[in-house]
Amino acid sequence: MVIDKELLDELTSHAKQNPRLRQAYDLRNSIDDKSQRMLNALEPGTVLPIHRHKATSEVTSVIRGRVRQNMYDDKGNLTETFIASADGFPNFYVIPMGMWHNTECLESGTVIFEAKDGAYAPLNAEDMMSLS
Repeated sequence: MVIDKELLDELTSHAKQNPRLRQAYDLRNSIDDKSQRMLNALEPGTVLPIHRHKATSEVTSVIRGRVRQNMYDDKGNLTETFIASADGFPNFYVIPMGMWHNTECLESGTVIFEAKDGAYAPLNAEDMMSLS
């Protein structure tokens, strides 16, 4: 499969129409593939809550656009933040297993690639953090 401009534009169009302002595209070979590989089209204003993955690290690459990646300690204090962009550095990063994090979309048309170990499992309440 070739990830081309047409596919990215289609995902962006779907993200803009989605009330959540994002659209995922599954890149696994089949439902029996126990990895997580996906494209995620993001639009500014999408809410990606602070969360963690206790069983896997997360590898992310910005294919198009820009994001701000935020890391937090167990008390919700911001410990690190950086901007990643498709045309700058960094455009590829790894979030360590168990690290609290969230992503902010900074540019319309942003598409990221994400990969994690193991089969997809929805986040549960203990893996999401609310700062309010």
